Amino acid sequence: MESALVCSTAPRTTTSSLLKRRETPLDAPFHLSFSRNYEKCWGISLSFRKTKKYKVFNCNVKVEDEACELVNGVELSIGDGVDSIDAYLCNAVKNNNGTGILLLSDIFGFEDSFTRDFAYRVACNGYNVLVPDMFRGNPWRKDESKALFEEWIGSVDKQQVVRDIFTSTKWMANEFVAAGISRKFGVIGFCFGGGLLIDILAQDQGSEFGVGISFYGTRIDLSVASKIEVPLLLIAGDNDPLCPVDVLKEVENNANGCKMVVFEGRGHGFAHRPQSLEDDKDAEEAFLMMRNWLHDGLLSEN
Repeated sequence: MESALVCSTAPRTTTSSLLKRRETPLDAPFHLSFSRNYEKCWGISLSFRKTKKYKVFNCNVKVEDEACELVNGVELSIGDGVDSIDAYLCNAVKNNNGTGILLLSDIFGFEDSFTRDFAYRVACNGYNVLVPDMFRGNPWRKDESKALFEEWIGSVDKQQVVRDIFTSTKWMANEFVAAGISRKFGVIGFCFGGGLLIDILAQDQGSEFGVGISFYGTRIDLSVASKIEVPLLLIAGDNDPLCPVDVLKEVENNANGCKMVVFEGRGHGFAHRPQSLEDDKDAEEAFLMMRNWLHDGLLSEN
């Protein structure tokens, strides 16, 4: 087990990419309706149960010295009837590494622009990123009164969310098996999704997921941390009352192969919702840590 690493902000000369993306949006996507049941994604044929729109985005994010690849975005419906789940899939068109990533959103849901921007960035590194609608069309709305938050979060059926996540995972696994690819997935989570990620890895116990990264997870169930069997990276700020460092320390002490990284002065959401240039610099550092963790856990031994 590795000890916690505390990061402080150091002067950098790199440009701010996350805030820059908010100031300079991606090129407007063009839409192409599906006219058949199969469309080529991540190098294999995927079957879609419903006709959706196909979006192609030009990802302009610089990732170290690598050229960011063109990224496809697809709206999906997984399953049938009342059990169906909406989801969003981003995948690299070129140099696709044939590896799937499940991205668990914060309370603002899978359609939130910050979450999708982050999914694009991960896909730019060759991955296939699936973002399920964990709240079934009812995420927390930014214009809602904070006084209603506890009522809203109490209405979220956590067990249903967990079932939907495993349904999404099974769908992705089946698509890979159909393509003759046998490789474990990675899972990334923010905020609510970051806390839920602990439960997912504890239940999965290395069956489908080979690595996890939790960004400032909330409402973490410490009782299940010891059941985690895969490398887990915890990233947070020391100025985040929603994700106390002492709680993460407990996870680190109990989960096998867990590492905690704490950024000095950073608050909640800094890695995917930077609010300042200082946030953005540390967000870049956190992204590179995450990218290396995914590579070492999923790709380096293949």
